Order: sequence, then C-alpha cells, then structure tokens
Amino acid sequence: MWADEAALDEATRRLDDWEASIANRATRAKELSSQVQAMRGTATSPDRTIQVTVDSSGLLVDLRLDERARQNSAAHTARQILATTRAAHADLLSRITEATTGILGAEDPTAAALVESYRRRLDPDRGTPDARR
Repeated sequence: MWADEAALDEATRRLDDWEASIANRATRAKELSSQVQAMRGTATSPDRTIQVTVDSSGLLVDLRLDERARQNSAAHTARQILATTRAAHADLLSRITEATTGILGAEDPTAAALVESYRRRLDPDRGTPDARR
C-alpha cells in the first residue's frame, strides 16, 4: 500500500500533528470555558446612584441603589437601571471578547462564532437586523 517507508513516516507524522492539534484546542477550549463561566460584567450609572452586575450569561446578579436614587422618579430610576444593565452587558461582552481572542486567537473562526453568539444575546439591537423589530 505504501510506496516507501518515508511516505508511511510522513503519514504517521501528520496524524500525530493532527492529534496534538486537537488535544491543544480541547485544552484551550476548556480553559476558555472556565474563564467565561467565572466572568461578570459591571457598570455604574453616570450619576453613580446605580450599579449593576451580570453573570456570564447576562443575568442580573447584583443591583445596588444609592440612597440618592430615591430623589428621582421611579420611571427615571427604571430607565437608569435598564441603561446601566445594557452597559454591564457591554462590559461582559468586552471581557468575553478579550478572553476568547486571547486564548483562541483573533483569526480563529470558533472565537468569532463564540463572540458573535454572545453579541446577539447581550446586545440584541446590534446582533441581528431582526432584533430591531
């Protein structure tokens, strides 16, 4: 089947390289997953009366209201909470993007797909044209 021993050695070397590459990607993916799961995004309102923290999936895990927030109307405070939550999502997306490109590389298609997935989830207005409907 093999014309010579050199061709067999080359095929074996390619298989070994391919196997090492897969093992390396699996290790990096595990490291990235671990980092992303521990990430939080945090933002503070411009008047510093509201602080929002979201977990790695974008869910609100902490909301801190300064006593000065009571001086504003409920509608104003609600708008500020929503805006600050969007800012916390942007912070999380930035952290995820940095970790993903740092571990997988900026040119990696998996990295791009992962970041885009988070972008669609955390920033639906920018993620897809349909989100604006």
